[in-house]
Amino acid sequence: MPTPSFAGLELLDTPVLICDAAGALRFVNPACENLLALGSRELLRHGLTGLFHPSPALRQALHTALRQGASYIEHDLELRPQHNEAILHVTLSITPIDGDGLLALIELRPLDQQLKIANEERLLLQHQANRELIRNLAHEIKNPLGGIRGAAQLLEHELADRPELKEYTEVITEEALRLQTLVDRLLAPHRSHSRSQVNIHEVLERVRSIALAQHPQGLAVVRDYDTSLPLLSADKEQLIQVVLNIVNNAVQAMRGQGRIELRTRVARQITLARKRHQLALKLQIVDDGPGIPDDIRDHIFYPLVTGRAEGTGLGLTLAQAFVHQHGGSIEFDSRPGQTCFTVMLPLGADAAG
Repeated sequence: MPTPSFAGLELLDTPVLICDAAGALRFVNPACENLLALGSRELLRHGLTGLFHPSPALRQALHTALRQGASYIEHDLELRPQHNEAILHVTLSITPIDGDGLLALIELRPLDQQLKIANEERLLLQHQANRELIRNLAHEIKNPLGGIRGAAQLLEHELADRPELKEYTEVITEEALRLQTLVDRLLAPHRSHSRSQVNIHEVLERVRSIALAQHPQGLAVVRDYDTSLPLLSADKEQLIQVVLNIVNNAVQAMRGQGRIELRTRVARQITLARKRHQLALKLQIVDDGPGIPDDIRDHIFYPLVTGRAEGTGLGLTLAQAFVHQHGGSIEFDSRPGQTCFTVMLPLGADAAG
């Protein structure tokens, strides 16, 4: 539990640390835990100087703020955490505060935070527009398909004495059936779903088994689970489909040869679909494939967009729709050699809403 005088800071969206003049940490809030991907105990153990690679600018900012007794702001500071390769570009604000000795409150505002919020808003609006477009288009296609199939069956009956023409009616029937299946898949996210208490690791193990059964040679699917995660209120089959679609895309991009990592973590004080959640599930699916082509990266969640000639372009569209139905978000980061899809889903009592 935080010191009472710091209690209100844990509710802030801004990552906040409190340290003394020597850099020993006294407090970190949940937003800071999320930013640095470490728990509070681990962060407090490292101290400020142990969290980041040596940064003269950070050290000088702390010294200046405490010496002058006034806030110090660095508008574009590059920090490199010791425990991972991510580079943080932040606006740094250091403010001396009263406390047990001389303490400083450090605020780290990621420069890409506003861009991320705007992107989430754009994706939400895009999903809503896609949903209406798909629903209307699918119904417009579905109605005449029944007539086409019925007419083909009647024609086949009329041509019973000309078996050489049966091949053509079979093509009409089969293609109409294929289109019917495609339309059903387009409409699937808009149908009702049933929620239950789901262990996310059971979902991941199911997908892992399917992937390894289909590609027993050359594919490694490794686990990095936080087994302390609580149960999730969700539609289990839809979650399986979400993970399976992403994993299948990765396997196909790697041609069945490579490494996929399934990673789970807890995130705190997260805003998803314009709603604040104290706890959220952070599910990451990482592969070492060639990466997502640049020409489809900006609209990869659009329906019928695919980088493969044989693909339908519906896998990620359905995954996004299912995730949004659960009040979550899905995003990705991709470069040659590493693609990471991150799915965030609310946990706790308010997740069922």
